[in-house]
Amino acid sequence: MMKVVLVGCGAMSNRWLDAARQIEGLAVAGLVDLDAERAQERAREYGLAAAVIGTSVDAVLDQTKPDAVFDVVVPAARREVAFSAFAQNCHLLTEKPLADSPENARAIVEAARRAGRVHAVVQNRRYVPDVRRIRRFLDSGAIGKPTSIHADFFVAPHFGGFREEMRHVLLLDMAIHTFDAARYMVAGEPAGVYCQEWEPASSWYRQGSSASAVFDLGGGKVFTYAGSWCADGFRTSWEGSWRIVAQRGSLLWDGHDGLKAEVVATGRDGIIDKTQAIEVPPLDPADRVDGHLGIIKDFMHAIETGTEPETRGADNIKSLAMVFGAIESAETGRRVAIRQEAQ
Repeated sequence: MMKVVLVGCGAMSNRWLDAARQIEGLAVAGLVDLDAERAQERAREYGLAAAVIGTSVDAVLDQTKPDAVFDVVVPAARREVAFSAFAQNCHLLTEKPLADSPENARAIVEAARRAGRVHAVVQNRRYVPDVRRIRRFLDSGAIGKPTSIHADFFVAPHFGGFREEMRHVLLLDMAIHTFDAARYMVAGEPAGVYCQEWEPASSWYRQGSSASAVFDLGGGKVFTYAGSWCADGFRTSWEGSWRIVAQRGSLLWDGHDGLKAEVVATGRDGIIDKTQAIEVPPLDPADRVDGHLGIIKDFMHAIETGTEPETRGADNIKSLAMVFGAIESAETGRRVAIRQEAQ
């Protein structure tokens, strides 16, 4: 039996607890929140009568002696939770983003290395079935090497709460999913970015609800991102809408179930090369999916086997570097080189 303590009992904790109760051999031994009543509410909702409830991470960890910590706190509190977890010799699975600053991200990853603990990030878009299919299809070389990746993200949620007061809200709180998916699908290594942010007159956010960025993903691959969190009408999927152009064809994904590709065929129609549809194969049995559930299972497997999870912090910091590079570019108006972090 693996014991965990969940820290942060806000709305997002429901997704974690929904997944956790589906996993045999996982026990939620404690719940921590600055609002003790909110933690008690989660315990009642999920039948966790035996869970220790508290407002202090250290106190609950001392009492429960868990194997791992699930971090679902706001980004500004992530470093403190991580350091407490590693000090208690716990493994750590954290909500995205990994940290609220490059310095804190590096500090957390280094602390995990020193402690010798498994540290991973809930980068759940990697566990979307079509993201897996796209990566496998591109790796097959069926349309050649990808050269440009384009993602649109237009959704208009009224969250209320801390998000509507955040600076760089789209880039810092949501774009990490799209950036990480792009990096994963084309095996990209981020090298540089130019980004612009703006606040439309219709926005209900404090700052940074709309952004456009161009990334150098290395190896001749360029990734363009256009996004808004206050664009009413014709909204995209939460996964975004994608076009990937490769040497011998292109792939389109609407972020839902619409995934298709074309490859260059023999001959031309006037000055345009002919193309023909090509199948994107279905999921392979080895593909890992299921969002939070899949990530938690992989995290547990890594602990049990001594292996590294796919979304380990030491790799995810590269996707986070894309976020902070885009923010720096937006603030300075200059192209920014993205620091390459060692895996």
